[in-house]
Amino acid sequence: MKHYLPVALVLACTVSVISLVMMKRGDNAQHENDAGTIADFSNRLDSAQIQIAFCKGMMLTLSNRLDVYQSASLTLSNLLTEAESTIACDAEQITNLNWRVTEVQSQNQILQTLGQRVMDLTNQVAGLTSQIALTGTNLAQANKDYALLENRLRRDLAERLVVERKFYNLSELQAQMERLKTCPGGEVSAESIYAGLDVEVKSNAVHVIAPN
Repeated sequence: MKHYLPVALVLACTVSVISLVMMKRGDNAQHENDAGTIADFSNRLDSAQIQIAFCKGMMLTLSNRLDVYQSASLTLSNLLTEAESTIACDAEQITNLNWRVTEVQSQNQILQTLGQRVMDLTNQVAGLTSQIALTGTNLAQANKDYALLENRLRRDLAERLVVERKFYNLSELQAQMERLKTCPGGEVSAESIYAGLDVEVKSNAVHVIAPN
């Protein structure tokens, strides 16, 4: 019985050693597996950190671009507002210019009417000037005729005075009666009366014939 006890102890020790070895191997395998898992997690963490850093860089770049875009959008908005204001001002100026063009066209129409009126008045003045010149010519001729008539009248009055004096002179009257008995005159007419007096007699006017 005592002989089997050491053997059992040896077997128990051997089983324990084998169990320990197996447990050690399992632990080593589990440790290696855990180390691999940890290394894989570490690699994934590094990759994730790299990706996070890349995403942060991308986000920073996008943020900077967004700021640039916002600044450009603000600039474009200001330019759009300025352009709208300029367009409104230009539209007002165009309206004013259209109104001025309409006013100028109306003034041109008035000027054309006035020009036509001035032309008509000029033609009328030319006609009146021609009439005045003709009237002046007629007036000069009338004055000339009046002077001739006045001279003729004075001469006729002088001749009439001479005849009247002879008529009231008895000796001259008797001598004239004797001449008429000897040489009687012809029939007395208007043509014979005005013959030699340089006067043209018509039914409605008497015109003095200018001497040569």
